[in-house]
Amino acid sequence: MKKWVLSTTVLLLAAAGIGWYLMSTQAEAMTEQEVKEAMTESAEKADEKLQTYEEEGKNPFGSEQSQSELTDSDYQSYIHSMSHQKVKANKKWGFTEIHPDRIDWLLTGLDQTTLTHKQVYKEILTKWQAGDFSTADEDHNRIWTLQNGNVGKSTGVLTPQEEAQLLKTRKN
Repeated sequence: MKKWVLSTTVLLLAAAGIGWYLMSTQAEAMTEQEVKEAMTESAEKADEKLQTYEEEGKNPFGSEQSQSELTDSDYQSYIHSMSHQKVKANKKWGFTEIHPDRIDWLLTGLDQTTLTHKQVYKEILTKWQAGDFSTADEDHNRIWTLQNGNVGKSTGVLTPQEEAQLLKTRKN
C-alpha cells in the first residue's frame, strides 16, 4: 500500500509540474500581433531617445564622441551591445537597441578613422543595414572574440517572440 501511495503521489506531482510548465510557456507565448506591437512600441521609444540625444548634441549612442574619434574598442562595444537584442547567450553585458540611425552612423564613421578590424565591422553593419540578422549570433561571437570574451558566447538567434519579450523588459 505504501508503494502505491508513493507512486501515485510522484505521478500526481509530475503531472502537476508538467501542467504548470505547459501553462506558463503558453502564457509567455506572444501572438504575432503582440510581437508587432512590442516591436513598434520599442522602436518609438528608441526614436524618442535618439531625438533627445540629437537635441543634446550627442551621437546616437548618447555620447559626445564624434565619428572621427571612434576606436576599435568603441566599434566593438557598440556592435556587441546592439547584438544582444538578437542573440541567445547565458550572460549579456550591455544592451543598446538596434536602430537604423545607429547602424548608419557607425558605417559612415568607418570612412573617418583608421581601425584594425574595419572590414569586420563593415561586413556586420552592412548586413544589419540591409535588415539581415540571420547570423547575428556569429556576428556577436566575432566581436566577442575580438574582445577576448570568455563568458557569454552566443548560442543562437532569438525568435521574434523572444526578441519582443526582451525589448519589453529592457531599456533602449
